[in-house]
Amino acid sequence: MCCMNDPDDIERVLLEGANRKELRFYQKSEALYQMTFVFCDRFLPKHGDRTVDQMVQAARSGKQNIAEGNETGTTSMETCIKLVNVAKASLKELQEDYEDYLRNHGNQKWDARSQQCMNARKWCKEHSSPTDYMRVCQLRDNITLANIALVLIHQADFLLGRLLAKHKQDFLENGGIREQMSAARRNWREGHGMGYLNGMNGRNENNSKPG
Repeated sequence: MCCMNDPDDIERVLLEGANRKELRFYQKSEALYQMTFVFCDRFLPKHGDRTVDQMVQAARSGKQNIAEGNETGTTSMETCIKLVNVAKASLKELQEDYEDYLRNHGNQKWDARSQQCMNARKWCKEHSSPTDYMRVCQLRDNITLANIALVLIHQADFLLGRLLAKHKQDFLENGGIREQMSAARRNWREGHGMGYLNGMNGRNENNSKPG
């Protein structure tokens, strides 16, 4: 399996609040979607094969859930975590489809220690733009493209795992938006000499009403 275990392979993960077009894991997911679309168009039957729809939809789901998760990250950390998990599951589904394709074509999946795989890992690490992958799609055969797609999936999944761990840690330490808003209200009241309201609302802030 072509995965990233070397500490030198760990890329800096940009967090929520950034333009998603600048996020490496989003760029890689977008490249993967476009690459999968071209792969299916070139190497799978145009009609009568549900694999085409499954692969394209899985790649699209990964990209779309990353985009939506990034948008909701500043307002709902819980929703963001759920969407990132959905994206990871979609990538896993796509990985299995590419692996099935390689099995059905003579078990030609690259060994993680092979020179081909190591070269692909290095190239994919250094390139995230969908444009770069579109050029590759026009130059490489089906087996090479399927293996490059697997490398790209592993790298995107690795980066999403790092992001997910960060989000979970932030959620445990700071809570979601509701907890943060409640804390902000309590701090405001303390700062304005209204701390007595915290005692009343702290027991049931959402349901308490003035007498």
